[in-house]
Amino acid sequence: MTEFEKIVIGKSSVPSLIITIVLMVAIPAAFFLYWRRKHKEQTNISYLIAGALGFIVSARVLEVGVHYFCILADNPISRFINGNTAAYVLYGTIMAGVFEECGRHIVLKYIMKKNRTRENAVIYGIGHGGIEVLAVIAPNMITYLVIAVLFSQGDVEHALSSLKITEETAAAALPSIQAVAAFDYTMMAMNVIERFFAMFIHIGLTVIVYYGVINAKKAYLPIAVLLHMLMDTFPALYQRGAVPLWSVEVWAAVWTAAIVFTAGKLYRKMKA
Repeated sequence: MTEFEKIVIGKSSVPSLIITIVLMVAIPAAFFLYWRRKHKEQTNISYLIAGALGFIVSARVLEVGVHYFCILADNPISRFINGNTAAYVLYGTIMAGVFEECGRHIVLKYIMKKNRTRENAVIYGIGHGGIEVLAVIAPNMITYLVIAVLFSQGDVEHALSSLKITEETAAAALPSIQAVAAFDYTMMAMNVIERFFAMFIHIGLTVIVYYGVINAKKAYLPIAVLLHMLMDTFPALYQRGAVPLWSVEVWAAVWTAAIVFTAGKLYRKMKA
């Protein structure tokens, strides 16, 4: 596997990955500790747990189940979606928006009927965004760190053996190894900034959905779905190689500001 022998892990890859993992876990923890300390009387830990469980069920069980049929399995639908950038982006943004926002709506309306405060809506959003880090992002980063450590030792055969990469799986594994090799402090900064944006987005969308629930205004659920879809448009395009990474960050900043502005206005309209 000569392609792997050409890979050189940069000196900054291992430390930047370690810092990224630590900061990504620290960000939701800091959000929670700050908000809980500021609003202890108005918040309940049950909303943090509900936000975490809501994400797992809606995004990691139900949505992933649909993805298996529409993206991963080999059938006419998956071949069409994977072979067409517009279809891939539209499918991905709709699924993310519908599953996550409907999940929030169902949990906040039908399950979390007690302790309904605007402060608990924020706690729910922190739980939603926090578990995304612990269940999805941090495990991926830890895998990257393991790869970086193994390849930085200089023994390619040992690294491939440890990672159980064979001739059959080499082509699929190569892009991930190359991504690890390219990971540096710039990538660290972009990942950490993205996580800050994501936390504000999860909190903002939760407040929007929550406002619709407690005021019986059905329009706010589709508004949240649409905002989620718009937010995910450029990340989906980036996955297809249609836009550069920097444009994703700019797009995220714009829609984070729009979502936070909207949620802030609704938060102030709700009774303390």
